Amino acid sequence: MSYSFLKESKLYLVYGGNKYRIYTTSSITFSQTFAEDSYPVKTLHDQSKMFEGSTITKANPANFSFEVPLTTEKDESIVITLLSDLTDAQLKSFDIYVQTGSSTFKIENAVITNADFAFATRDQFLVAVSGQGTKLTRAGNESYTIPGSLQSESSTRTPQTIYPVVTIDSLDMSSILSADVSINTEISWTKYDNLHDSLSVTSSSNAMFPSTYTIGKRVASGAITQYQNDNNITQFDDFNTSSNLTLKAVETGKASSDNGFFQLQLNPVSYTARVNVADVYTQSYDFTSTDNTAISTRITQYS
Repeated sequence: MSYSFLKESKLYLVYGGNKYRIYTTSSITFSQTFAEDSYPVKTLHDQSKMFEGSTITKANPANFSFEVPLTTEKDESIVITLLSDLTDAQLKSFDIYVQTGSSTFKIENAVITNADFAFATRDQFLVAVSGQGTKLTRAGNESYTIPGSLQSESSTRTPQTIYPVVTIDSLDMSSILSADVSINTEISWTKYDNLHDSLSVTSSSNAMFPSTYTIGKRVASGAITQYQNDNNITQFDDFNTSSNLTLKAVETGKASSDNGFFQLQLNPVSYTARVNVADVYTQSYDFTSTDNTAISTRITQYS
């Protein structure tokens, strides 16, 4: 008997006929559940049946999440590509394969609905993504051949520790403690169950699975935390509905004037500032992009 261990799992993304090996942290999750409909079985002639019967004919969307350190070699830039722009009002879809010591799992037609970037001083810079797909299956054992042309990898992998450099119009954005950005896309799966197909469902192999969705809204938002000092104390009750924001992840040891290992420009954004009272006073700027088209064009470093 052999067991599957998360630390031994390998993640592959297949997109446009190409196969990419993605090196993640141990934060990989994926699952899919089936929807159960219940109905009463008690009848006028048999009042003793207090329980409810159930039918299972459809699956809920599959869910997944993983965390990717962004490296100097940028082999994982495909992840940035997949979370960015829309194609014909749809997110870019791809297949996910997770290979363990005994199985190869597949999520079909996956889309990234959320991506989180944390710009924290001296922390490893990474992106945490999550999303949904149409169907989760066991494609084969550990020797299953994943389709697609395997893309070459760099001979080295160099994760980066960074510190944040922030610019918002003319505000004094020194003494930055941390910053984070979340790109979130709300999707709604189109109704996919019907009486005709439900009558032929006998197992998970021929259950009804989702196939199409519509996008509700897309938001790029986040927060910047700054130590309060004599130079910025007047900013704590500030706000603006049309500002230019630039966030840079600068490699530890390099000057703040560096272009940054990763750079995101959001123009325009609205923000509000507030004070945080603690042992050391800080203030936070909560911001939201007011134009979320062409997200990938705002990432001006990292490709």
